[in-house]
Amino acid sequence: MKKGFFIGNLCILIAVIFWGVNVSVTKALIPDWMTAYGIIIVRLVGGAILMWLTSLFIKCSKIEKDDWLKLILGGAIGLFLFIFLFILSLKYGNPIDISIIMTLPPIFVILMGVIFLKQRPNWMEYVGVVISFIGAAIVILGGDVDHGHTHEAARHYTAKGNIIGDILAIVSTICYAFYLVILEGPTKKYKPITMLRWVFLFSAIPALVLIPFSIHQPIFHTSKAVPWIEIAFILFCVTFIAYFLVEPAIKYIGSELVSIYQYLLPVFATISAVLMGLAKLHWLQVLAMGIIVVGMIFTNIGKKRRKDVPLPASQTPQLTGQSGQIAESK
Repeated sequence: MKKGFFIGNLCILIAVIFWGVNVSVTKALIPDWMTAYGIIIVRLVGGAILMWLTSLFIKCSKIEKDDWLKLILGGAIGLFLFIFLFILSLKYGNPIDISIIMTLPPIFVILMGVIFLKQRPNWMEYVGVVISFIGAAIVILGGDVDHGHTHEAARHYTAKGNIIGDILAIVSTICYAFYLVILEGPTKKYKPITMLRWVFLFSAIPALVLIPFSIHQPIFHTSKAVPWIEIAFILFCVTFIAYFLVEPAIKYIGSELVSIYQYLLPVFATISAVLMGLAKLHWLQVLAMGIIVVGMIFTNIGKKRRKDVPLPASQTPQLTGQSGQIAESK
Protein backbone atom coordinates (compact mmCIF):
# COMPACT_ATOMS: atom_id res chain seq x y z
CA MET A 1 0.00 0.00 0.00
CA LYS A 2 2.82 2.42 0.93
CA LYS A 3 4.70 1.66 -2.30
CA GLY A 4 1.55 2.16 -4.36
CA PHE A 5 0.82 5.41 -2.54
CA PHE A 6 4.33 6.70 -3.34
CA ILE A 7 4.09 5.63 -6.99
CA GLY A 8 0.68 7.26 -7.37
CA ASN A 9 1.91 10.57 -5.96
CA LEU A 10 5.08 10.49 -8.08
CA CYS A 11 3.14 9.79 -11.28
CA ILE A 12 0.70 12.65 -10.85
CA LEU A 13 3.49 15.03 -9.76
CA ILE A 14 5.38 14.45 -13.02
CA ALA A 15 2.16 14.84 -15.00
CA VAL A 16 1.35 18.14 -13.29
CA ILE A 17 4.86 19.43 -14.01
CA PHE A 18 4.23 18.70 -17.70
CA TRP A 19 0.81 20.39 -17.54
CA GLY A 20 2.18 23.43 -15.75
CA VAL A 21 4.87 23.98 -18.36
CA ASN A 22 2.26 23.29 -21.04
CA VAL A 23 0.27 26.37 -20.00
CA SER A 24 3.17 28.64 -20.96
CA VAL A 25 4.22 26.66 -24.02
CA THR A 26 0.69 26.66 -25.44
CA LYS A 27 0.29 30.38 -24.78
CA ALA A 28 3.61 31.02 -26.54
CA LEU A 29 2.40 29.13 -29.64
CA ILE A 30 -0.97 30.95 -29.89
CA PRO A 31 -1.41 32.81 -32.21
CA ASP A 32 2.09 33.39 -33.57
CA TRP A 33 2.73 29.80 -34.64
CA MET A 34 -0.53 27.88 -34.32
CA THR A 35 -4.24 28.53 -33.84
CA ALA A 36 -6.10 27.14 -30.84
CA TYR A 37 -7.92 24.68 -33.12
CA GLY A 38 -4.59 23.49 -34.54
CA ILE A 39 -3.23 22.64 -31.10
CA ILE A 40 -6.48 20.87 -30.19
CA ILE A 41 -6.10 18.67 -33.28
CA VAL A 42 -2.48 17.91 -32.41
CA ARG A 43 -3.35 16.86 -28.88
CA LEU A 44 -6.49 14.81 -29.49
CA VAL A 45 -6.03 13.31 -32.96
CA GLY A 46 -2.27 13.02 -32.54
CA GLY A 47 -2.73 11.54 -29.08
CA ALA A 48 -5.23 8.97 -30.36
CA ILE A 49 -2.81 7.89 -33.10
CA LEU A 50 0.02 7.46 -30.57
CA MET A 51 -2.22 5.48 -28.20
CA TRP A 52 -3.35 3.06 -30.90
CA LEU A 53 0.20 2.61 -32.25
CA THR A 54 1.36 1.81 -28.72
CA SER A 55 -1.46 -0.70 -28.28
CA LEU A 56 0.00 -2.74 -31.15
CA PHE A 57 2.94 -3.65 -28.90
CA ILE A 58 1.07 -4.14 -25.62
CA LYS A 59 -1.52 -6.81 -24.95
CA CYS A 60 -4.89 -5.19 -24.27
CA SER A 61 -7.79 -6.79 -22.46
CA LYS A 62 -11.41 -6.75 -23.54
CA ILE A 63 -13.57 -3.88 -22.33
CA GLU A 64 -16.56 -5.02 -20.28
CA LYS A 65 -20.00 -4.07 -21.56
CA ASP A 66 -20.86 -1.93 -18.53
CA ASP A 67 -17.75 0.23 -19.03
CA TRP A 68 -18.33 1.36 -22.62
CA LEU A 69 -20.62 4.25 -21.71
CA LYS A 70 -18.09 5.50 -19.16
CA LEU A 71 -15.30 5.44 -21.76
CA ILE A 72 -17.46 7.22 -24.33
CA LEU A 73 -18.50 9.94 -21.89
CA GLY A 74 -14.98 10.18 -20.48
CA GLY A 75 -13.57 10.74 -23.96
CA ALA A 76 -16.25 12.87 -25.60
CA ILE A 77 -17.03 15.04 -22.56
CA GLY A 78 -14.24 14.61 -20.04
CA LEU A 79 -11.26 14.72 -22.39
CA PHE A 80 -12.46 16.49 -25.56
CA LEU A 81 -14.30 19.34 -23.83
CA PHE A 82 -11.57 19.71 -21.21
CA ILE A 83 -8.76 20.15 -23.75
CA PHE A 84 -10.95 22.11 -26.18
CA LEU A 85 -12.03 24.67 -23.56
CA PHE A 86 -8.64 24.78 -21.87
CA ILE A 87 -6.78 25.66 -25.07
CA LEU A 88 -9.43 28.20 -26.06
CA SER A 89 -9.07 29.79 -22.62
CA LEU A 90 -5.35 30.29 -23.28
CA LYS A 91 -6.22 32.01 -26.54
CA TYR A 92 -8.05 34.73 -24.61
CA GLY A 93 -6.59 34.71 -21.09
CA ASN A 94 -3.11 34.96 -19.61
CA PRO A 95 -1.18 31.86 -18.50
CA ILE A 96 -0.89 32.74 -14.81
CA ASP A 97 -4.64 33.33 -14.35
CA ILE A 98 -5.52 30.17 -16.29
CA SER A 99 -3.10 28.06 -14.25
CA ILE A 100 -4.70 29.35 -11.05
CA ILE A 101 -8.19 28.49 -12.26
CA MET A 102 -6.95 25.00 -13.08
CA THR A 103 -6.66 24.41 -9.31
CA LEU A 104 -10.46 24.16 -9.05
CA PRO A 105 -11.03 20.46 -10.02
CA PRO A 106 -10.72 19.20 -6.39
CA ILE A 107 -13.81 21.20 -5.47
CA PHE A 108 -15.81 19.69 -8.33
CA VAL A 109 -14.45 16.17 -7.79
CA ILE A 110 -15.39 16.24 -4.11
CA LEU A 111 -18.83 17.61 -4.99
CA MET A 112 -19.41 14.92 -7.63
CA GLY A 113 -18.14 12.26 -5.25
CA VAL A 114 -20.48 13.35 -2.47
CA ILE A 115 -23.52 13.63 -4.79
CA PHE A 116 -23.07 10.57 -7.01
CA LEU A 117 -20.70 8.20 -5.20
CA LYS A 118 -21.64 8.89 -1.56
CA GLN A 119 -17.98 9.49 -0.66
CA ARG A 120 -17.10 11.15 2.63
CA PRO A 121 -13.66 12.84 2.72
CA ASN A 122 -12.23 13.38 6.23
CA TRP A 123 -11.58 16.75 7.86
CA MET A 124 -7.85 16.85 7.01
CA GLU A 125 -8.62 16.55 3.31
CA TYR A 126 -11.09 19.40 3.54
CA VAL A 127 -8.53 21.48 5.43
CA GLY A 128 -5.95 20.74 2.74
CA VAL A 129 -8.34 21.85 0.00
CA VAL A 130 -9.16 25.08 1.84
CA ILE A 131 -5.50 25.90 2.57
CA SER A 132 -4.49 25.28 -1.04
CA PHE A 133 -7.42 27.32 -2.32
CA ILE A 134 -6.32 30.23 -0.10
CA GLY A 135 -2.86 30.01 -1.64
CA ALA A 136 -4.35 30.05 -5.13
CA ALA A 137 -6.52 33.04 -4.24
CA ILE A 138 -3.47 34.96 -3.03
CA VAL A 139 -1.80 34.43 -6.40
CA ILE A 140 -4.83 35.90 -8.17
CA LEU A 141 -5.63 38.76 -5.80
CA GLY A 142 -2.16 39.85 -4.73
CA GLY A 143 0.18 38.79 -7.50
CA ASP A 144 0.04 41.97 -9.61
CA VAL A 145 2.16 40.13 -12.13
CA ASP A 146 3.80 42.16 -14.85
CA HIS A 147 2.97 40.13 -17.94
CA GLY A 148 5.57 42.20 -19.72
CA HIS A 149 6.34 42.78 -23.34
CA THR A 150 9.35 40.52 -23.63
CA HIS A 151 7.40 37.91 -25.56
CA GLU A 152 5.07 38.36 -28.51
CA ALA A 153 2.31 36.30 -26.88
CA ALA A 154 2.23 38.69 -23.93
CA ARG A 155 0.79 41.48 -26.10
CA HIS A 156 -2.60 39.86 -26.62
CA TYR A 157 -4.07 40.41 -23.16
CA THR A 158 -7.24 42.51 -22.83
CA ALA A 159 -9.66 42.88 -19.94
CA LYS A 160 -12.57 41.41 -21.93
CA GLY A 161 -10.39 38.62 -23.28
CA ASN A 162 -9.21 37.69 -19.80
CA ILE A 163 -12.79 37.37 -18.56
CA ILE A 164 -13.71 35.12 -21.50
CA GLY A 165 -10.58 33.06 -20.92
CA ASP A 166 -11.33 32.70 -17.19
CA ILE A 167 -14.90 31.53 -17.86
CA LEU A 168 -13.73 28.97 -20.41
CA ALA A 169 -11.07 27.74 -17.98
CA ILE A 170 -13.62 27.28 -15.18
CA VAL A 171 -15.87 25.16 -17.40
CA SER A 172 -12.85 23.14 -18.54
CA THR A 173 -12.02 22.28 -14.91
CA ILE A 174 -15.52 20.88 -14.45
CA CYS A 175 -14.95 18.65 -17.48
CA TYR A 176 -11.60 17.49 -16.07
CA ALA A 177 -13.21 16.66 -12.73
CA PHE A 178 -15.88 14.68 -14.60
CA TYR A 179 -13.09 12.82 -16.45
CA LEU A 180 -11.42 11.82 -13.18
CA VAL A 181 -14.63 10.66 -11.50
CA ILE A 182 -16.28 8.74 -14.32
CA LEU A 183 -13.09 6.87 -15.28
CA GLU A 184 -11.98 5.98 -11.76
CA GLY A 185 -13.77 2.61 -11.93
CA PRO A 186 -12.41 1.51 -15.34
CA THR A 187 -8.93 2.70 -14.31
CA LYS A 188 -8.87 0.03 -11.59
CA LYS A 189 -9.76 -2.72 -14.09
CA TYR A 190 -7.61 -2.11 -17.15
CA LYS A 191 -4.05 -1.29 -18.12
CA PRO A 192 -3.60 2.37 -19.08
CA ILE A 193 -3.24 1.70 -22.81
CA THR A 194 -6.31 -0.58 -22.85
CA MET A 195 -8.48 2.27 -21.64
CA LEU A 196 -6.68 5.30 -23.08
CA ARG A 197 -6.75 4.13 -26.70
CA TRP A 198 -10.56 4.14 -26.55
CA VAL A 199 -10.87 7.33 -24.49
CA PHE A 200 -8.65 9.21 -26.94
CA LEU A 201 -10.50 7.73 -29.90
CA PHE A 202 -13.83 8.99 -28.53
CA SER A 203 -12.26 12.42 -27.96
CA ALA A 204 -10.62 12.52 -31.41
CA ILE A 205 -13.89 11.85 -33.27
CA PRO A 206 -15.51 15.21 -32.35
CA ALA A 207 -12.11 16.89 -32.80
CA LEU A 208 -12.11 15.87 -36.49
CA VAL A 209 -14.73 18.56 -37.09
CA LEU A 210 -12.02 21.16 -36.41
CA ILE A 211 -9.66 19.97 -39.16
CA PRO A 212 -11.11 22.24 -41.92
CA PHE A 213 -10.40 25.21 -39.63
CA SER A 214 -6.85 24.07 -38.90
CA ILE A 215 -5.32 23.59 -42.35
CA HIS A 216 -3.43 26.89 -42.53
CA GLN A 217 -0.97 27.15 -39.65
CA PRO A 218 1.93 29.69 -39.46
CA ILE A 219 4.23 26.99 -38.12
CA PHE A 220 4.21 25.27 -41.53
CA HIS A 221 6.00 28.27 -43.02
CA THR A 222 8.95 28.53 -40.63
CA SER A 223 12.32 26.85 -40.41
CA LYS A 224 12.75 27.75 -36.73
CA ALA A 225 13.21 24.78 -34.42
CA VAL A 226 11.68 26.24 -31.23
CA PRO A 227 7.97 26.08 -32.20
CA TRP A 228 8.40 22.52 -33.48
CA ILE A 229 10.11 21.50 -30.23
CA GLU A 230 7.20 23.06 -28.31
CA ILE A 231 4.66 21.14 -30.40
CA ALA A 232 6.61 17.90 -29.83
CA PHE A 233 6.60 18.57 -26.08
CA ILE A 234 2.83 19.15 -26.10
CA LEU A 235 2.15 15.96 -28.04
CA PHE A 236 4.57 13.49 -26.41
CA CYS A 237 5.02 14.78 -22.84
CA VAL A 238 1.81 16.67 -22.08
CA THR A 239 -0.63 14.44 -23.97
CA PHE A 240 0.94 11.00 -24.34
CA ILE A 241 3.16 10.47 -21.27
CA ALA A 242 1.14 12.59 -18.83
CA TYR A 243 -2.10 10.70 -19.47
CA PHE A 244 -0.29 7.41 -19.01
CA LEU A 245 0.86 8.66 -15.63
CA VAL A 246 -2.64 9.78 -14.58
CA GLU A 247 -4.12 6.29 -14.81
CA PRO A 248 -1.83 4.59 -12.23
CA ALA A 249 -2.14 7.71 -10.09
CA ILE A 250 -5.94 7.37 -10.00
CA LYS A 251 -5.56 3.65 -9.32
CA TYR A 252 -3.24 4.08 -6.32
CA ILE A 253 -4.39 7.33 -4.69
CA GLY A 254 -7.89 8.00 -6.09
CA SER A 255 -9.45 10.73 -8.21
CA GLU A 256 -9.79 13.20 -5.32
CA LEU A 257 -6.09 13.37 -4.50
CA VAL A 258 -5.16 13.32 -8.20
CA SER A 259 -7.36 16.36 -8.75
CA ILE A 260 -5.89 18.12 -5.72
CA TYR A 261 -2.44 17.98 -7.33
CA GLN A 262 -3.84 20.64 -9.66
CA TYR A 263 -2.95 23.07 -6.87
CA LEU A 264 0.70 22.66 -7.86
CA LEU A 265 0.01 23.60 -11.48
CA PRO A 266 0.39 27.37 -10.90
CA VAL A 267 3.82 26.77 -9.40
CA PHE A 268 5.21 25.15 -12.53
CA ALA A 269 3.18 27.37 -14.86
CA THR A 270 4.54 30.51 -13.21
CA ILE A 271 8.14 29.28 -13.22
CA SER A 272 7.93 28.40 -16.91
CA ALA A 273 6.14 31.68 -17.73
CA VAL A 274 8.92 33.66 -16.05
CA LEU A 275 11.66 31.71 -17.83
CA MET A 276 9.89 32.22 -21.18
CA GLY A 277 9.40 35.94 -20.59
CA LEU A 278 5.61 35.80 -20.25
CA ALA A 279 5.53 37.11 -16.69
CA LYS A 280 7.59 38.29 -13.72
CA LEU A 281 7.50 36.53 -10.35
CA HIS A 282 6.75 38.49 -7.14
CA TRP A 283 7.57 37.46 -3.58
CA LEU A 284 3.87 37.28 -2.70
CA GLN A 285 3.40 34.60 -5.33
CA VAL A 286 6.26 32.58 -3.82
CA LEU A 287 4.52 32.79 -0.44
CA ALA A 288 1.22 31.71 -1.99
CA MET A 289 2.86 28.74 -3.69
CA GLY A 290 4.31 27.70 -0.33
CA ILE A 291 0.80 27.76 1.14
CA ILE A 292 -0.38 25.59 -1.75
CA VAL A 293 2.29 23.00 -0.93
CA VAL A 294 1.22 23.00 2.75
CA GLY A 295 -2.33 22.29 1.61
CA MET A 296 -1.05 19.39 -0.49
CA ILE A 297 0.69 17.92 2.57
CA PHE A 298 -2.49 18.10 4.66
CA THR A 299 -4.48 16.42 1.91
CA ASN A 300 -1.93 13.63 1.50
CA ILE A 301 -1.95 12.89 5.22
CA GLY A 302 -5.74 12.89 5.30
CA LYS A 303 -5.92 10.59 2.30
CA LYS A 304 -3.54 8.08 3.88
CA ARG A 305 -5.49 8.03 7.14
CA ARG A 306 -8.81 7.35 5.51
CA LYS A 307 -9.67 3.69 5.91
CA ASP A 308 -10.89 1.53 3.06
CA VAL A 309 -14.18 0.26 4.48
CA PRO A 310 -16.20 -1.83 1.96
CA LEU A 311 -19.78 -0.67 1.57
CA PRO A 312 -22.69 -3.11 1.86
CA ALA A 313 -23.97 -4.31 -1.50
CA SER A 314 -27.17 -2.32 -1.01
CA GLN A 315 -25.13 0.89 -0.62
CA THR A 316 -22.68 0.35 -3.44
CA PRO A 317 -22.33 3.77 -5.15
CA GLN A 318 -23.14 3.96 -8.83
CA LEU A 319 -23.00 6.83 -11.26
CA THR A 320 -26.47 7.79 -12.44
CA GLY A 321 -27.77 5.51 -15.14
CA GLN A 322 -24.79 3.16 -15.16
CA SER A 323 -24.19 -0.26 -13.74
CA GLY A 324 -21.01 -1.49 -12.15
CA GLN A 325 -19.29 -0.38 -8.97
CA ILE A 326 -17.03 2.66 -8.90
CA ALA A 327 -14.98 1.96 -5.81
CA GLU A 328 -13.01 4.73 -4.15
CA SER A 329 -9.25 4.32 -4.05
CA LYS A 330 -7.82 4.73 -0.60
